[in-house]
Amino acid sequence: MTVLRSAACCLAALAVTSAAQAASGYHVIDRIAGPDGRWDYVRVDPTNNRVLVTHGGNVMAIDLTTKAVSSFGPGQILHDAMPVNGGSEVLVTNGGTATAVFINAKSLAPVATVETGKGPDAAAFDSKTGLVLVMDHAGGQVTLVDPKTHKAVGTIDVGGDLEAAATDGSGKAFVNVEDKNEIVAIDVAQKKVLARYPLPGCEGPTGLAYNAADKVLIAACDGATVVVDAKSGKVIQTLPTGKGADGIAFDPKQKLAFVPAGRAGTLSVISFAGGKGTIIDTVPTQVGARTIALDERTGRLYLPTAKFGAPATPGGRPTLEPGSFQVLVVGK
Repeated sequence: MTVLRSAACCLAALAVTSAAQAASGYHVIDRIAGPDGRWDYVRVDPTNNRVLVTHGGNVMAIDLTTKAVSSFGPGQILHDAMPVNGGSEVLVTNGGTATAVFINAKSLAPVATVETGKGPDAAAFDSKTGLVLVMDHAGGQVTLVDPKTHKAVGTIDVGGDLEAAATDGSGKAFVNVEDKNEIVAIDVAQKKVLARYPLPGCEGPTGLAYNAADKVLIAACDGATVVVDAKSGKVIQTLPTGKGADGIAFDPKQKLAFVPAGRAGTLSVISFAGGKGTIIDTVPTQVGARTIALDERTGRLYLPTAKFGAPATPGGRPTLEPGSFQVLVVGK
């Protein structure tokens, strides 16, 4: 009798959990194929109604009206392609040449090249100063670039392997330091480090978002997502999410965070209220879908991925199956 009651309770609990996980309504609604190649960050370019994916030595562009795919900006080991100057240009970080390249969004011609530190990776825009922050992953510094003049105007020595950054709109920026499991707070105008926030329970922080309404940072780690008070650096929560995250998206209208897990092939949907997050859904995506971009106009999410085969050499990186690259579209 006790066993039967226990089983019934477990089944009821599973039913409630399944209902809660299905509540978000998010699922893969489309897949857009692209050329073969490895990839990194993905961005939505609302001015030109397209999605931009750094795709090996080029930037892949998807027209969101026609779904036509094109490429521009040949380079070496590209990481981020961020629309700047009202969408009239795209800033592309080029890890192979330690530069940030400005490209005309219409003609696709290079406009200017700016030297950065070693291994420029993610980029972020600070609306207070009007500067772009380029995270030099291998060099441990942030290069500050004026997008109007196309010039570097300073650097901030942070140290460590720098990943994504988030800004708060009032001149502060926050940078994930992957190898030190910390967030570093920066004063952009003063070009200095303000504080270091240790992240216990976080292994290899990559994606970072700022929830302005609750004034909290949301850091995507390997197997967990950490919520941090942006002012004090205190860890508020550690939520279990999938393995292999390399990005995060936050929808301020719905107060939802989306954390992709490339190894798990899932997307965690986290709802925020009162500065705390609750996982309301775990959406199946595809193994490899580790970076993400949100189109705030439609609420849709874009995740590049491909299918993988065995490494060419023992212990090497998995090979990509030819013809398998695609961008997943997640929506309701």
